[in-house]
Amino acid sequence: MRTRLDPRGYQIAALAGLLAYGMVGLAFEVSIARVSLLLATALATQYVGGRLARLPGFDPRSALISGLSLCLLLRTNSEALAAGTAVVTIASKFVLRWDGKHLFNPTNFGLAFMILATQAVWVSPGQWGSAAFLGFLLACLGGLVVNRAARSDITLAFLASYGGLLFLRAVWLGDPMSIPLHQLESGALLIFAFFMISDPKTTPDSRAGRVLFAILVAAGAAYVQFRLYRPNGLLWSLAALSPAVALINRLFPGCRYDWAGRARIPARPPKGVVHAPALDLLPQLPLGPTRG
Repeated sequence: MRTRLDPRGYQIAALAGLLAYGMVGLAFEVSIARVSLLLATALATQYVGGRLARLPGFDPRSALISGLSLCLLLRTNSEALAAGTAVVTIASKFVLRWDGKHLFNPTNFGLAFMILATQAVWVSPGQWGSAAFLGFLLACLGGLVVNRAARSDITLAFLASYGGLLFLRAVWLGDPMSIPLHQLESGALLIFAFFMISDPKTTPDSRAGRVLFAILVAAGAAYVQFRLYRPNGLLWSLAALSPAVALINRLFPGCRYDWAGRARIPARPPKGVVHAPALDLLPQLPLGPTRG
């Protein structure tokens, strides 16, 4: 099998470029000190978690993606809560596990948990202008082409489903089409679509399962946003539906993702092979390397 280029390098470059542009050109409400704190905490937590899990080496790439996403989305007036969010985000990969994979996208879980647990953490979705949005969109789409990412189907299925629901709602209410177009022009939506719901370690193994999951998350987000009238519908929908991935994998079995395309790991053992219970908590971490 031809080795696939690990897409995380491109993802880090895209997120870092957007963050730098936002801080310099768009006056994002995040300081260099806050960025340094979030990235250092995320990397340190990844290092400690890797040592406790007895991983063969330190791989900072997934922690950098999560840390940069927090820099773009997380807002709080407390440095302690910012650092705590980074710890919860990365630690969730090592603690909340099922069938050898982490159960939740780390950034999604960290933000949702801290918003629920505190009254002083929030998400800032509306800080991108149209020029920054289009530039970031092109960068994200370029990443799908350059890296031939095997999870592009779930990103495109989600964007099509969520966008379709927004336009159908506008038609139902008699709103002008400029309203759903404006709702789609969100940097937070792009981060969600290209870096959260598409996380290969937390998405269904088969293409049919991923498309189904994308539709469910889009419908859940629209319900939270427009029926429950709560902000951050994308975060809540993905967090609530992530445990359903295990069921979707049973209904639509497929091959597990490997970052560099070195191996195709069967999602389920052949008939007659009995494995130990798949729930992996810290005292029962798998012996093999687990990349995030």
